Amino acid sequence: MIKIALLSAILGHILCGTSDCLLGYSKKGRMDLRNINDPEKMSAMFESMPLAFPTASILLGTLAIVMFSFGYFGLSSWIGEFSKPASIVMFISAVVYVIPIVAHHVLFAAIEWIYVRLGRTEAAREAVLEFQKKTIATMYAGYAGLLVFVVTLFVMIVSGSTPLPQWTCVFNTLVVMILLLPTKFPAKGNIAGAVMFLGLIFLI
Repeated sequence: MIKIALLSAILGHILCGTSDCLLGYSKKGRMDLRNINDPEKMSAMFESMPLAFPTASILLGTLAIVMFSFGYFGLSSWIGEFSKPASIVMFISAVVYVIPIVAHHVLFAAIEWIYVRLGRTEAAREAVLEFQKKTIATMYAGYAGLLVFVVTLFVMIVSGSTPLPQWTCVFNTLVVMILLLPTKFPAKGNIAGAVMFLGLIFLI
């Protein structure tokens, strides 16, 4: 069952990365979100954004997060064979990650949809940015949960508390994310998550 859970997580992160790209790319290519502070640049940036992109992102992203959640809960259960306290920490942190991150993904996609649908006006920009600031806590909560999860997993492997060789600690979202930060890859978090589960599926 653990293999199925890890495979689901790999596919889920790939799909979630795809849904992220639907929000970060328009028909003209990759968008620079630093332009959101400039009304004219933001309007021009979203001019070629089809409403179907954020809509599809909401549906695909929600499915993807459900899929990869099985991997996180599967890992927390597997860790329970070696440490009940670590397993509980990982299970709780997985819940704290998954639930808020679904909300964050849906809200962020909805913000883009609303902005485009309302004609990319300055009033629309101010409204969606205000809404984003008031709901950004969902992102912080979600990533805080993920951080606790991957740090706990890292410590368990490095400390020799699991049968996995210590070098396999590199298959960890945090480690891979640090390596990806200097790159221009899109959806870095989902790439890192997919790599973690891809490595672990051959080791567990």
